[in-house]
Amino acid sequence: MTVASKIPTFCQGIKFFGENLPGFEKYGTDAAIPSGKTAIESPISEAAVFQTLLAADALRYLTLQTTATKASGHPGGFASIADGIAALVMLGHKNIITEVGHHAPGFYSNMFLDRSLEEMGIATVEQMGERFREMHGLLGHLSGQIPGLLNPAGPLGQGQHFAMAGAKLHGDVLFPVTIGDGGIGEPYVMSSFGHFNTAFPEVTNFLPILVWNGFSQEHHSMVSTKSNEEMIQYWKGNGFQEVILINAKDFDDANQPGEYVDSTKFSFEKRLEFTKAILEGTDKAAKSAFGGKLTVLIVKQLKGAGVHKRGSKSHNLYPGDTLEKDYIVSALQERALSPEAWQLVRTNFERAGGGPAVRTVVTEQELPLPELGELPLEEFPVGGDKKVATTAMGELVAHVGKKDANFVVTNADGNAASGINNINIALKILHPTVDDVYFQGPGGQVYEPLSEDACAGLAVGLALFGSRTLWCSYESFVVNGLPIWQTVTQAMAELRRPTPSTITLFTAGALEQGRNGWTHQRPEIENYFAGMMRNGNIFPLFPCDANSIQVCYDWALSTKNKGITITASKSPLPVRTTLAQTRQGLQDGGVVLYESEGKQKVVFAVIGDMTLIPVFDAAKQLESNGIGVRIVSVINPRRLYRPSDVAWNTCTDSDSLFLDDTGFDGLFGGDVLIGVTGGSSAMLEPVMLRSNSKRDIFAWKRGETGSSAGQIMAFNGLTADAFVKRASELLG
Repeated sequence: MTVASKIPTFCQGIKFFGENLPGFEKYGTDAAIPSGKTAIESPISEAAVFQTLLAADALRYLTLQTTATKASGHPGGFASIADGIAALVMLGHKNIITEVGHHAPGFYSNMFLDRSLEEMGIATVEQMGERFREMHGLLGHLSGQIPGLLNPAGPLGQGQHFAMAGAKLHGDVLFPVTIGDGGIGEPYVMSSFGHFNTAFPEVTNFLPILVWNGFSQEHHSMVSTKSNEEMIQYWKGNGFQEVILINAKDFDDANQPGEYVDSTKFSFEKRLEFTKAILEGTDKAAKSAFGGKLTVLIVKQLKGAGVHKRGSKSHNLYPGDTLEKDYIVSALQERALSPEAWQLVRTNFERAGGGPAVRTVVTEQELPLPELGELPLEEFPVGGDKKVATTAMGELVAHVGKKDANFVVTNADGNAASGINNINIALKILHPTVDDVYFQGPGGQVYEPLSEDACAGLAVGLALFGSRTLWCSYESFVVNGLPIWQTVTQAMAELRRPTPSTITLFTAGALEQGRNGWTHQRPEIENYFAGMMRNGNIFPLFPCDANSIQVCYDWALSTKNKGITITASKSPLPVRTTLAQTRQGLQDGGVVLYESEGKQKVVFAVIGDMTLIPVFDAAKQLESNGIGVRIVSVINPRRLYRPSDVAWNTCTDSDSLFLDDTGFDGLFGGDVLIGVTGGSSAMLEPVMLRSNSKRDIFAWKRGETGSSAGQIMAFNGLTADAFVKRASELLG
């Protein structure tokens, strides 16, 4: 190994340098991306091919050295697609997305090479290693805080949602998304592609890139036994018109066994041939995607190509896999570049795409949003006719959609079933078949795949990329879409830019679903949101009537970088509040609906709308015994925590509003406090934490088939008699 006298500053920390590769004097004197250009001039240019190979080696080297610096992280999966990533960059495509969180160190290496990581103070290889897998550094899986990277990545099966969202919002940009073969057997990846393409056939500027390396995390991938033709037909059978497969095996002159081989083991000439095929195939795939065809690029190469081990053994580094380990040293030396080669790669990556990704990719700028004007809130008279809360909100949603052409409403179970058919009437269901009876046709703004993952995925993907959306669901089925919702809300808390909050409407609660039985009665999902409230940017809202829900949605639209869930019934229920009362309730966490005086005071902290019915009945019984009652509707429980309970100050667009002790005592102070909810008791945690009264909680236990909401409540002990009995016991 040699060390040149002039080593670029950014190379500080590189352990091994190598000699110039054969042909460097001919193909490495000038950058393949000329000054002032954003991409190579031709994918068949010998200089471009040579320099793309250098870039792939640079990516592999950085990925392995960075992970080995901490004897931790995942180098193997990315190593098998490093050639493809290098090709994308050299072709000028930097809006690259992944579903594979384990590829993080490779993506960080990409951002280092184009100087994006300098935005966070990482200017040298040494600094990249120091801050890898450290707080305020390069965390183990992709996040919203890393400069130049477009999406978070953790659970498999999510990346395609971001690619499709980006493609919908930016028709002139290519959004490649790498998908690991370890997760390709899951149906939601393909089903989301299929529904999106049916709904938006004109949007094809996203490019799935299958990393077909034969292995998943700890074993062979479940699709490793497919033949090349079977894999091609699999994608064609799922609607892909153009399937481009590049198989490293076709170029192997090292007699490697098996169907999956390592291109770095080829002779140098064959390595160049393989790299040229990658460049040409990637260029063809990009042009096909831009040309209106649903296209996939498949790169078949052994997992771990060019790093310390192969197959699943390359997936992860363990304690002891340090920079001193012989097989780590050997792998780094094999991939080592000369200082001149490093500078050449850096120059190309800087120029590609018009500059560092941190300044050029679409998520680094805030997407302009059209003004909505004043929402047409309708104030229903308190005590007047019963109203359906969801329908009242639907009128506002329709207004938003008419003002904002990018606005999308998603719902797997159908808006009509949730009392919001007025949204369908106003905005139309997006469907290839025109049918006015069902308010559907091309160009609609209501997206209705039969998959909560696809519903949540598109809604939160668009929100993360800067657009307004609304995800609607039956409360019972929310769980199927929550993994990506949680991923995005966490990313929003870390983003370096503002973006519209991701807003949901969850209807058809357990109390309304008596005849359907426990399959439609899963309010335990509120545990999920209760736990997430402490994140700092999660706000579960529980409007108590048709006026309240309008104010909740109006407020949600005004926020940034938050996850806001609105849970409400689709049944006609009493109007109990004015608009002003809910505005106050959003600020204070709750609002007093009713109060009477007596010799002692029982306070009810109530979450929900239907649950108020037995509470008001209980109030009458208590008052007949001379007991005063205060009924508080808990609308915004996150406000009821103490500031120290919540990580609010770590969030982008942080919200520091919490009800102080005086305000809390004004709402919940009394002789006895009874918490009542038709969902999880965890949602009342902030009230119970702060109360000094004798107290108890009545909450959901489990589902059962019943003929009415009252019967379901009785099964769960949510009755007026039970409330009165317990209150009397606590009063002594």
